[in-house]
Amino acid sequence: MKIVVLGAGVVGTTTAWYLAQAGHQVIVLERQPGPALETSYANAGQISPGYSAPWAGPGVPVKAIKWMFMEHAPLVIRPRINPAMWRWMWQMLMNCNAKDYEVNKSRMMRLAEYSRDQFIRLRAETGLHYDDRQQGTLQVFRTQAQIDGAAKDIAVLKSLGVPHEVLDRAGCVAAEPALALVSDKIQGGLRLPGDETGDCFQFTNRLAEMAAARGVEFRYRTAIFGLERSGDEITAVLTNRGRETADAVVCALGSYSTKLMQELGYHIPVFPVKGYSITVPVVDPEFAPVSTVMDETHKVAITRLGDRIRVAGTAELTGYDLQLTNERGNTVRHVVTDLFPRGGDVSRAELWTGLRPNTPDGTPIIGRTPLKRLWLNTGHGTLGWTMCCGSARVLTDQIGGRTPDIDTEGLSMARYG
Repeated sequence: MKIVVLGAGVVGTTTAWYLAQAGHQVIVLERQPGPALETSYANAGQISPGYSAPWAGPGVPVKAIKWMFMEHAPLVIRPRINPAMWRWMWQMLMNCNAKDYEVNKSRMMRLAEYSRDQFIRLRAETGLHYDDRQQGTLQVFRTQAQIDGAAKDIAVLKSLGVPHEVLDRAGCVAAEPALALVSDKIQGGLRLPGDETGDCFQFTNRLAEMAAARGVEFRYRTAIFGLERSGDEITAVLTNRGRETADAVVCALGSYSTKLMQELGYHIPVFPVKGYSITVPVVDPEFAPVSTVMDETHKVAITRLGDRIRVAGTAELTGYDLQLTNERGNTVRHVVTDLFPRGGDVSRAELWTGLRPNTPDGTPIIGRTPLKRLWLNTGHGTLGWTMCCGSARVLTDQIGGRTPDIDTEGLSMARYG
């Protein structure tokens, strides 16, 4: 088939790759001058199946109130007259219970584990590298209450057979030796040895080059105005370069997928959650992280990417605003200097912000829409990097009429009615 993919972020590019591998003619439309220049540009760098969990959990409403009074809060809400934002927050609150948390986490981990396996297979088949490491993730707990609160996550890990290690302070230092300098700040940790790290921007660009060499056509600087429809069927993509017809269209526009679907008369609860990162040059490898360290208190990830440290986190509900706020940048600066004070030169940090396309239950939306020829691959939140290969494989199988390798229950937009 001739298939048009909308968006050349990591999700759109991996989708194009797997569709081309399956024998389809693929065109990718992207408004930026190259791939991975928006949300995929400077994310946390962690490929963390074991850490895949929805933000909506049993204790989140109470935590959110406490975070309002923290200097370096994980979540900031900028009140706006935005019905979509308040509706999304209400739907998220409805998922903040133990039953839904367990269901949503299980769905997310099923896809994320599958995606990690596809990463392994892709590297083996292509030799692709992207400052990648396979040395696990360490979630650091600063209080006993955080250790106790991790019990529900550990129970899900056990039920799914995901390798994990519950560590004391000494175990955390053994996994990440540079933490020895600040071991008094750590009470314990949860290590997920199967997790990986890598530079999403490098990956996406190199995969795009490989895809182009195999016949995928990338059309950059192409603005998407909307989709043309006739009845219940999509007939063309409308762009600044004219109409583009196809046998199938895949919407992989992240947070902007919502607007496209609204114009067609359908609501998907994908809302942008603004995140920040800094990229810091390593000054002393001995005192830098080995892999990814997750600070549970501030919900910030610190990841080693070659000779750089990527520090990413914070969640800001402020719509589609991409303005860099130094106040929020201070949070990620604080965490890396607090845990790895001698690892990198924060004075030379590159500050960045991006919009994570979050669903209220944390689970992405993958599969067909009620409109013929139109498919979705969006709503991955903070886990687009973790889930990209698995999502692309699932969608490629669905479009080709094959049964995916994993159970896709709960992944389609049908769960929203």
